[in-house]
Amino acid sequence: MPPPGSRLTPRRVLVAVGVLVVLAGAAAAFLVLRSPGNVSNPNVEFRPSARPDAPARPAAQFQWPWYGYDAARTRLFASGDRLNPPFQVGWRFQDYALLEFPPVLAGHRLYLIDDNGSAKAIDARTGRKLWETRVGSLAAASPAVDPSLGLVFFPVLAVHGHTPGAGRFLALAMSSGRVVWSRPVPAGTESSPLVWDGNVYFGDQSGTVYSLRAADGHVNWTFHAAAAVKGGPALGYGRLYFGDYSGRVYALDPLTGRRIWVDTTSGTEFGFGSGNFYSTPALAFGRVYIGNTDGRVYSFAAGSGALAWATATGAYVYASPAVADLPGVGPTVYVGSYDGNFYAFNAHTGAIRWRYAAGGRISGSATILGDIVYFSTLGVRTTTGLDARTGRRVFLWHDGAFNPVIADPAHVYLTGYSTLYELIPRSAGTGAGTG
Repeated sequence: MPPPGSRLTPRRVLVAVGVLVVLAGAAAAFLVLRSPGNVSNPNVEFRPSARPDAPARPAAQFQWPWYGYDAARTRLFASGDRLNPPFQVGWRFQDYALLEFPPVLAGHRLYLIDDNGSAKAIDARTGRKLWETRVGSLAAASPAVDPSLGLVFFPVLAVHGHTPGAGRFLALAMSSGRVVWSRPVPAGTESSPLVWDGNVYFGDQSGTVYSLRAADGHVNWTFHAAAAVKGGPALGYGRLYFGDYSGRVYALDPLTGRRIWVDTTSGTEFGFGSGNFYSTPALAFGRVYIGNTDGRVYSFAAGSGALAWATATGAYVYASPAVADLPGVGPTVYVGSYDGNFYAFNAHTGAIRWRYAAGGRISGSATILGDIVYFSTLGVRTTTGLDARTGRRVFLWHDGAFNPVIADPAHVYLTGYSTLYELIPRSAGTGAGTG
């Protein structure tokens, strides 16, 4: 896979890693040859009305506080039904570096970190940069904010050089960008953190998952997975969920780090999975949804870890799923694939409701604003909005690479390849447009 920029991040060396795995021995080759087709176990628990039971966040101001919007990482902003295209551009912010992950938002400030390790705060009303702090030399994640502490948290893959390792995890003052505390992460981390109930959760390249006290970085607990944890953990149903690069999915007690269950993809008989989980899981309907580099999207029971379904696309699924239950459609999982298609899956059975040919490989994750699902296409560097019910295109923007948009109640913030845009709806009505 050709890298979108000059640097070589872990997700972009998977082809080389795959070759090494094939050469590693007959057992690995046997596993690849036996990789199964689609799986559907409709009797596995499914609760359409069930919402992850993490309590609502009290907030004095609007927040999009971390990657995926809510603790369950559903990537759904239901109030976005007032943000339909067409749009006009309010402002543009040129970062001059790859923006692989979107910003987060608290009040009138956006916070981001670019791939060169530069953390920034931007005035969401004007696009003006308020502060900038160089926290490393390689990064590939979104930050997370805790306005109650006045802190924004940044994961870093490397402090020096462009090879992952010798990273850090930092808390900066939201007001000034001053480093309040910092912890070394020897393996480096590209796991977008989650802050909840005074604690911050993330994983690292060695497979360690951390719970730190958000105020000062004190280690509450660590858990050691079987391989690198690159996606961000999701919280709901009283548990913390994540996948690793051995093809395992885990559920932990968020208070103690105790493992509640672990399940694998198709490699169960060998003790490892058929692919890598780069994807951040999404929680909904009593299920865990997550994409895998074996080309499949997986659904596990949140309570037991039982495999509910696995549906194949044509290539790697790096992307994190977005989930919604729209009237007239029912519970649906939305995710793009490296095969160049964007998919809508029946959340219960894994059946494909519709697919949209994007014209290029899709690496990043989708966002649902109201009843429009947005995604970016790395292969052609565009951002597309589709009617989430039908897959009909209603928006096209000629910039984008990985993760498309976040929003507040009145504005959409679109992440291009190296430019951040404020988009303002031209009217309250629904219409097709390019902005």
